[in-house]
Amino acid sequence: MVVLLLDAGCRRQEEADLPKAIPVREDGKIELIASSFNIRNENNRDPGERAWTRRVGNAVRLIRRMEPDVMGMQELTHGQAADLRASLPDYEFFGIGREDGKKQGEYAAIFFRRDRFTVDRAEGGTFWLSATPEKAGSATWGNTLPRIATWVRLLDLATGRGFYVMNTHFDHRHQGSREEAALLIARRLDARRRPDEPVVLLGDFNAVETNPAINYLGGKPGDIAGGQRRWTHGMIDTFRVMHPTGVSPKSLHLWGRKDAGWKVDHIFVSKGARVMAADVVMDALPFSSDHFPVTSRVIFP
Repeated sequence: MVVLLLDAGCRRQEEADLPKAIPVREDGKIELIASSFNIRNENNRDPGERAWTRRVGNAVRLIRRMEPDVMGMQELTHGQAADLRASLPDYEFFGIGREDGKKQGEYAAIFFRRDRFTVDRAEGGTFWLSATPEKAGSATWGNTLPRIATWVRLLDLATGRGFYVMNTHFDHRHQGSREEAALLIARRLDARRRPDEPVVLLGDFNAVETNPAINYLGGKPGDIAGGQRRWTHGMIDTFRVMHPTGVSPKSLHLWGRKDAGWKVDHIFVSKGARVMAADVVMDALPFSSDHFPVTSRVIFP
C-alpha cells in the first residue's frame, strides 16, 4: 500500500511539472474578472471573530467564490500578505509596504492568476500619493498617514495583449488629499508607456460616488483641488454601468453596523470596455473584513 501511495504521489508531481496548455482566444479580446477587497489590517484592537486568525479562512473562501483574475487588496500587512500568498498559490503577488517601500506598513497589493498572465517586469511599481511620489513613506497633502498606489502591466497569455492594473487606497480623513491623489493618478495613467492599452483602476478610495475625486476619475467636470477641471481620459465606473439608478449598497459596512456605511470601494476601467457584471459581494457572518469586496467582469475589445 505504501508503494502504491508513493507511486501515486510521484505521478501527481510529474503531472504538476508538465507544461500546461494555454487556451488561445481567437477574437483577441481580454475578458477578466477584477475585484477590489479591503481586507482590514491585522491588529490587536480586533477581538474575537474580528481577529485576523479567525478571519483568514473566511477571506480565502470569499476570494475563491469570486474567482478574480486580478484583485487589488488594501490594508494588507506583511503577515497577512504571507498568509494569503500561501493560501492562494495559483495567484502571483505584486506590492510593497507603504511605510518604508519594503515590508513595513500596509500594502495596496495586486494579485493575479498565474495561469492567465505574466508580469512585464519593466513596467510596474509603487508611488506615494504625495507631492514627492517617489519618496517612501511621504505624506504632504494634509493626510497623517502615507497613502500609495501600486501598478503593473500584465500580459494576457490567451491573446498576447497587455493591459495595466492600478490599485490604490486614498486617505480616510482629508478631502484635499483625496482630490490631489485623483489628479496624480490621472497624470500617471496618462503618462503610461503604452497609452493605447486598457487600464483597470481599483481600490478603496474612501470616497462615495458623488465625491469630487471620484467624479474626476469618472471624467465629470467639477471643482477639484481649487479649480474647475475635467479629466479628458476619464474612466468608466463599472458599478454604475450595471446599476445606473438607485442607492448603491455599502462596501464599507463597519462590521455590519446598521446605522453607518458607504460604497467607497470602486472599480474603474478605461473607455471602450464592455462591462458585463458589477456587484458588491456580500459576506456572511463572521465577516472577513469591515468591507465587502467589489467585483466586475469586463471585456476589452
